[in-house]
Amino acid sequence: MNYRHAFHAGNFADVIKHIVLVRILCYLQEKPTAFRVIDTHGGAGLYDLTSAEATRGGEWLTGIARVLQARFTDEAEQLLRPYLDIVRAFNPPGQLIAYPGSPLIARALLRPQDSMVACELEPTARKSLINALRRDTQARVVDLDGWVGLPAFVPPQERRGLVLIDPPFERKDEFEQVAERLAIASAKWQSGVYLIWYPVKSRRATDTLASQVAEIAARGPKPGSCLRLEFSVAPPSEQSGLVSSGLLIVNPPWTLADELRVILPELVRPLGQGGPGRYRLEIAKP
Repeated sequence: MNYRHAFHAGNFADVIKHIVLVRILCYLQEKPTAFRVIDTHGGAGLYDLTSAEATRGGEWLTGIARVLQARFTDEAEQLLRPYLDIVRAFNPPGQLIAYPGSPLIARALLRPQDSMVACELEPTARKSLINALRRDTQARVVDLDGWVGLPAFVPPQERRGLVLIDPPFERKDEFEQVAERLAIASAKWQSGVYLIWYPVKSRRATDTLASQVAEIAARGPKPGSCLRLEFSVAPPSEQSGLVSSGLLIVNPPWTLADELRVILPELVRPLGQGGPGRYRLEIAKP
């Protein structure tokens, strides 16, 4: 894949990923002790939906734009509200012209005692992220390969927190890199929550990754604790772009699966393209 996120910001994959990110951070907020967020591939921070890239892709129109206009049950609305409120906070009332990336979404949920570090190698994206977080004493942007940063930054001093692993999957070996680096990091910090995003292009590759990650999770304090979520907006075809993506959550909050069972059924219609979308939610097996 050749993945430039400016073309894809706010698409269905972002929506699903960021909803899960927010639900995990809301759970971590329930205890007063501090936590840290580690983002291995931070990106540009804030994406202009009026830019040439976003206009050309237009993926946000069938992603966050639809979700902001959709109506949900009271239970789902309550669970989605923190995420949707963050998105709205970056936009004028009643408009949608910008979409926050993972670091800015996470930053919005940090309490005074919490902190964040985001890795970003690409110079233009890193500069944009630094500008978005300028003079922020709780959030740090580092010029470091996320695959190096992942094992280097764990365990955090806070001992609680979340690692977001969200690479661009531009290299053929990136699926292997995820499993390899996760194994190293998890051995150093078994109790951390790890949120891994991946594109669904090859069923063999995604099933292998899920099996490897589940095997790593089985070595931790809660054996077998790896939740797998995949969301598809349309059937795959040779002409289609990305229509399915997945998440693997190691050490998920005990509340997360039940929350997703409320949220996901209500997203299949607004996010579906040419008909309702589909999802699978299960415990990943080694």
